[in-house]
Amino acid sequence: MKTTILYAGLATPHVGWLPIDEFAELLALYFNAEVLSTRPVHESLTDRLFHPRRGGFEPLQNVSGGDVLIVVARGPNDLAMINAIPDCRKKFGKMFGFITDSYFQQGFVRETALFDAITVTAHDDVDYPKSRFGIPVHQLYQGADCLTWAPRELKKREIDLISFGRTPPSYQECFSKRFHPPGSPYLYLHSPIGNISGPGVHLERGMLLKLLHRTRISLAFHLYVEPQGDRPRSMMVTSRWLESLLSGCIVAGRRPVSRMADDMLFWPGSTIELSEDPRTASDELVALLGDIDGLEQQRRDNIFMMITHHDWRYRIIDFCRIMNLPVPEAIHEDLDRLRELGTSFMQPV
Repeated sequence: MKTTILYAGLATPHVGWLPIDEFAELLALYFNAEVLSTRPVHESLTDRLFHPRRGGFEPLQNVSGGDVLIVVARGPNDLAMINAIPDCRKKFGKMFGFITDSYFQQGFVRETALFDAITVTAHDDVDYPKSRFGIPVHQLYQGADCLTWAPRELKKREIDLISFGRTPPSYQECFSKRFHPPGSPYLYLHSPIGNISGPGVHLERGMLLKLLHRTRISLAFHLYVEPQGDRPRSMMVTSRWLESLLSGCIVAGRRPVSRMADDMLFWPGSTIELSEDPRTASDELVALLGDIDGLEQQRRDNIFMMITHHDWRYRIIDFCRIMNLPVPEAIHEDLDRLRELGTSFMQPV
């Protein structure tokens, strides 16, 4: 079976989408697939009127086609990347899409109707594209590359608190005032990412995960906590939670209130809820840091549960089942390695 993977990550690397890019790259590895990537182009009104099929993406030349095209989409609008391939629908026997930020309904493009089936992240996101475009829509949660990024040993955790990506402003201000002064014994590290886009994001990927491996508490807040801008909101469990848990952090903040959170973060202690008042929350963090030695078993539990439930390889198998694709033989050896890695975290401290 000749398989092609189309995703944005090679053409437009972005730090926030690296976990999803890793999913695309694992698909390509296990399916021994051709890899394609394209970037959006800014079109004039004249271009849109006279060349509507360009679809706003740089064209890809000399694509021969094949049995299956899988588009790994950051958001629904990425499904339009198929316009970069001339006569795309004629060149591929089947076309499937994996959509991450599927809650953004306005992002669904007309090209969605050309797909044989797509997956969306949340159960609540199934109905809209299914009724709007009349195609099969299935639910599939996010994951993480646990085999690559799980710690092989539990190192000393010298960073007390870490916050990366979006942090609610009032919490950020309060925690900075509480933990940054020289009189505070605690180290609060926030926004450790240097490159947001471009090739440098790949070089810094390992840095972020190593920082998490050496962190006691990782902060995570759902998107409805002090929302900023006019972007759509969602109660998604995003990569922030998954990578923090995989690294053995205690995850504290404001957990999403959703079926997704209930399904994915189902084990005791997976998250610790902080108060709505940031000052009270900072007191709670200090108390938690004072009892951190008693949470070593929780760290192991977090890593073990991630390895056994949320690795991307399980999602690939689910994707194959949903789309009636053969499971690649190459994945089974890595699943054995993954299970062996998981058992190393089963022993009590």
